[in-house]
Amino acid sequence: MGSDSEVEKSVKERKKMMAVAPIAKPLAGKKLCKRTLKLVRRAAEAKCLKRGVKEVVKSVRRGQKGLCVIAGNISPIDVITHVPILLEEADIPYIYVPSKEDLAVAGVTKRPTCCVLVMTKPTKGELAQEVQEKLQGDFNQVSADVKEMASSLF
Repeated sequence: MGSDSEVEKSVKERKKMMAVAPIAKPLAGKKLCKRTLKLVRRAAEAKCLKRGVKEVVKSVRRGQKGLCVIAGNISPIDVITHVPILLEEADIPYIYVPSKEDLAVAGVTKRPTCCVLVMTKPTKGELAQEVQEKLQGDFNQVSADVKEMASSLF
């Protein structure tokens, strides 16, 4: 028999999934979501992260590459409907995660975030070799999973 905290967690998780928009495809599963949010945290600590729709769109239009992580529970959904189209034109992989709050926590910011762009190189300065290798390894693993998931979807 499960404890009360386990029951509460499953109820919260179900509520998160109910709030996800119908256009949120490909939606990361539990395991991929956890790895993706870990990558976002690592990128935020290395200052290789663009937060918010405005910054992400500006970066994509300037030709920067990376992996875009979009929250699936945005309301109104019109705020981000143009982003996937822009990313597909720029050949940038993207994935949806269920919660904008979880994305904000992973991105080391207090405000809920609609989307983030994870880059492998910071916009200013250089990273330490060890940090760069860890970030690149996580990035390659997650982006390969995202591309595989997207190819099976379409």
